[in-house]
This record gives sequence, structure tokens and C-alpha cells, in this order.
Amino acid sequence: MDDRSQFGAQTPEIVDHERTYHAFSILLRWSMLVIGNSIFWFTLWFATPAGFLGGTVAAVATFVLGYVFLVRHEEKQPLNVWVEGR
Repeated sequence: MDDRSQFGAQTPEIVDHERTYHAFSILLRWSMLVIGNSIFWFTLWFATPAGFLGGTVAAVATFVLGYVFLVRHEEKQPLNVWVEGR
């Protein structure tokens, strides 16, 4: 059972479906990052003494961290979900 034959062949339809899902997943991660970071920025800007400059600096820092951990990690994943280590 190590050859993963129970999952069937990688037909063009399945590969196309995996690519579409991969693109949707990346779009969803970008959307989560932008919306969450916008809420964070507006909260710091209007509801705390940090003001515009403090909120912008914190928002840029969290955006970079979010990009590294949310988006960049997923973009580098192989499309073949049966690859070892995925």
C-alpha cells in the first residue's frame, strides 16, 4: 500500500482540480491577510493612542509576518498532494 495506488491515477481533470483548489487557497489566504490587517490598522489608528504613524508601522510589520507565514508557505507547496512531506 506504499505506492498509493488506492487513490487512482493522476488524470488531467484531477490535476486541474488540484491547481484550481491551490489557486483558491492562495486567494483566500491573501484575502484573510488583507482584511485582518486592515481591521488591525484601523483599530490602532482610531481606537488607541498609537495614531496613524504607530498603527501604520505595526500594520506593516504584521503584514510582512502574515505574508511569510500564511501566503509564502502555501505558494511553495507542491501541487501533488501525495508527495512525501506535504
